[in-house]
Amino acid sequence: MSTESAAAENESGARPDAGPDTETETSAETSGETSAETSGGASVETPAEMSAASSEDASSQDAEPAAEGASGTASAESAELSEAQAELAAQRELREKIAERRAAKEGPVDAGAKLSGKAADLLAAVRAVESGEKPSAAVFAEPVPEPRRPVAPEPVRRPAPSAPVVDAGPDADTVGAVRAVLVEGGAPDALAAQAARTLGEGAQEQLRADPWQLLRVPGVRPEQADGFARALLGAECAPDDERRGRAVTVWLLEQAATAGHTALDLPVLVEALGKRGVPEPDAAVQGAVAEGDALLFQDALDDAPVPEPAGDEDDEEGAERPVRVLVGLERCALAEESLADGLARLINSSDKEGGSVAGDWEAAAVAAGGTTAELLRAIGTQRLVLHTGGEAARAEPVATAAAAARLGLRVCVAAPGADGRRRAAALLGPDAPESATATVEGLFAETEGPGREADGSLALDLLVVLDAPQLDVDDAALLVELLADDTCLLLSGDPGTLWSAGPGRVFADLLAAGICPRIASRTPDFGPIGELVSGIGIGELNQVEAPGKEVVIVPVRDGAEAIHRTVQLVADSVPRAIGVPADQTQVITPGHGGAAGTRALNAALKERLNPGPGRFGGYDPGDRVVYVPAPGRVRPGRVLGADAEGLRLECEGEPIVVPKEQVERVVRHGWAVTGHQAVGLRWPAVVVVLPGDATQALSRPWVYSAFSRGERHLSVVHGADAALPRAVAEVPAKPRTTRLQGLVRAQVPGA
Repeated sequence: MSTESAAAENESGARPDAGPDTETETSAETSGETSAETSGGASVETPAEMSAASSEDASSQDAEPAAEGASGTASAESAELSEAQAELAAQRELREKIAERRAAKEGPVDAGAKLSGKAADLLAAVRAVESGEKPSAAVFAEPVPEPRRPVAPEPVRRPAPSAPVVDAGPDADTVGAVRAVLVEGGAPDALAAQAARTLGEGAQEQLRADPWQLLRVPGVRPEQADGFARALLGAECAPDDERRGRAVTVWLLEQAATAGHTALDLPVLVEALGKRGVPEPDAAVQGAVAEGDALLFQDALDDAPVPEPAGDEDDEEGAERPVRVLVGLERCALAEESLADGLARLINSSDKEGGSVAGDWEAAAVAAGGTTAELLRAIGTQRLVLHTGGEAARAEPVATAAAAARLGLRVCVAAPGADGRRRAAALLGPDAPESATATVEGLFAETEGPGREADGSLALDLLVVLDAPQLDVDDAALLVELLADDTCLLLSGDPGTLWSAGPGRVFADLLAAGICPRIASRTPDFGPIGELVSGIGIGELNQVEAPGKEVVIVPVRDGAEAIHRTVQLVADSVPRAIGVPADQTQVITPGHGGAAGTRALNAALKERLNPGPGRFGGYDPGDRVVYVPAPGRVRPGRVLGADAEGLRLECEGEPIVVPKEQVERVVRHGWAVTGHQAVGLRWPAVVVVLPGDATQALSRPWVYSAFSRGERHLSVVHGADAALPRAVAEVPAKPRTTRLQGLVRAQVPGA
């Protein structure tokens, strides 16, 4: 390699602005600028600059000895001189650039030159204040905030529906202990779970101490309890045992409550005890009263003639009005008295003059017209109002609630069942809030309706209850207890239907008491079905014209033919001729047993509509069922399946899990139901089966209720012959012994 080429190569490799040296210089410069800004303008020597300065000193020290000690040939000296000059030139150029950077850093720094946005605006404001251009108050005054848009309140979201599990009852150990006692006494061990549930804690000890406590278990009769007691007590068991007398007394009162009575006349109860082999009925009644299982009452007989006074002393004190002695279960008596107190509280708090909103009520009444206007005027001044009418008249109390809501009142329309709530919501329209309707049970559980006030009362100004005849004394008492003094209660219902399944006849007693406004609807039920039902309500079974086959009578000779024709109607005739599918057609019959009762009809309908082996305790997925969690509370549904938790149902859109040990007691197939189970429910088509062996169960309220369940079609499978018109004309509702009418009259002035 020549000397010139080597020198050129060395010069090229020593250029400070090429290759890695350039990158180092650039990074050192950037780092130096950042440090200068951070320190407020002071010069700070970075590690990169310190490294460069050290390299410069080392290079100059190495270069001087190389120049002084140069010797040898001319070519060698020339080469060494060229290399040293190139190195010195490169180092000289580097020192000049470093000096320029140091000079720039030692000068004044333009603070804030690289700021932007809000930081730059703030710096400009500070400088303006420091220079006196603007006062600080004007510069740093907070701007007036823009008015905030109102934020819509977060809606109250109910938790997603889950499948509630029915209480499975006592634990296995308790049931096992009760089963051991039952087996020892010769009673069916299948009663163990129910006995443990009914008697509660220590059920096995109770049964050993008093075997007749078995009578408290539903379905057990006195003769069965007597056999159980003989097996456990042996020679100590006797008919005059006071434990037996008390137990039979309570059993008779429970049977009366199941039939709808809240109390029994003492002579009637004493006679029934005598028929059950109780040697001293009066002592048995006194024993039940002493134990707190029953209560004695003396009610005045308002319609009985007052006896003439016997002498002067009687003239001064006045003649005593005749009374009747009643005996009732403690729970029924307390519920009836609580209901009377609550109703009297509402009535006595009524604003007789109408208050400051009288004009608003009158304006709303004029706009509504008809029966709705009468209801609005009544609830404007009274706290308890009764309304009667058929199916078409349901729209009137619902319209009253809607009008009250437009006046700014908090309203809710409730019904005993989910089907009644659904129909009320349909009348209110889709714009009504979900809380505007509820079931009575939902109000109790606080899962439906408007919610509660701080004192526990319902947050309402007006509560409308549809299908009021279905309310028994227990539910009615709880409902009234939840109402504040200034809340109005509007009870609406059809007095021609069957009464409640539980004890009492609340709606009928209030109508008879005459303690509040009673407004009867003038809106009839239209169509052939409405015409037929209206005639039944006054005791007449009329033939009606049904050009669209709204009403069809199918005569049959016996139970077997009744079942055959019923299945044919549900599966074929009604879907084809009327257009109502089988799953929307309901069969109604008087009872569960008999040749054409619910058991026989459901078996035949299942075989035709949803055949299967019944692998889930007699049920298959798709079976129509009725779930009866309590007497009188019937919920139609469908079987979804079963698992380890129990039988899974869907009842009116709600999933329910019934433990397997409860299935037999609370679930039945539901293609066919009884007339009492059908009250309060409506279907597009109904088939009423009247077998000849069930004529004793027929009455005017039963026929009225069963025939009015169909919305579009009614078929009557008629095997009762003359018993049907006789029941409509001559068999009224069975009387019930209650105390509500007299109790509430005594507390309302001027009743």
